Amino acid sequence: MNKQTFRGLHRDLGYFYLGLIISFALSGILMNHRDQFEAERYDVQTREIQVKLPTEDKLTEDFAKNFLKQNNIEDTYRKSRVRGGSFRISCKNTDIEIDLASGKGEIESYKKTPLISQMIKLHKNTSNWWIYYGDIFGLSLILIAITGTIMIPAGRFSFKHRGWKLALAGIIFPLIFLVLLA
Repeated sequence: MNKQTFRGLHRDLGYFYLGLIISFALSGILMNHRDQFEAERYDVQTREIQVKLPTEDKLTEDFAKNFLKQNNIEDTYRKSRVRGGSFRISCKNTDIEIDLASGKGEIESYKKTPLISQMIKLHKNTSNWWIYYGDIFGLSLILIAITGTIMIPAGRFSFKHRGWKLALAGIIFPLIFLVLLA
């Protein structure tokens, strides 16, 4: 293969994966800061409630689903549990927490942030087709990196002259953080 072939492959793979690279980069940045803010959620509405709960042994999945119906919460049920002195119900877009002793609680409903929540979902998706697509994407990034090193003509900015030093630094830099933070 000649340099023009590498240049074309580099260009075409770069164009093809441009949107995915930007999506992964943006959602990765947002996920890095998920302790500071919840990027996936917006328009959070909180409502305080006062309910009379049955005994702890009757706080079942059926009770939780009936609770949702009785309170007109039309959301996809995920799970419920008793923990830390409270009864919690988790749905797709609603979280409910009720204190077992007092019956005081809170219903928190939220909507997903358009586009951002879909981008973040790319990081969390574990379906088979996405895993294979991610593998192809990873291999393509390797190809983009390799073709990028080959297509630069010989000279002071070439991979042979200084590019390998920067590439080595790019490998060592994250390793240092992994060692220091481990």
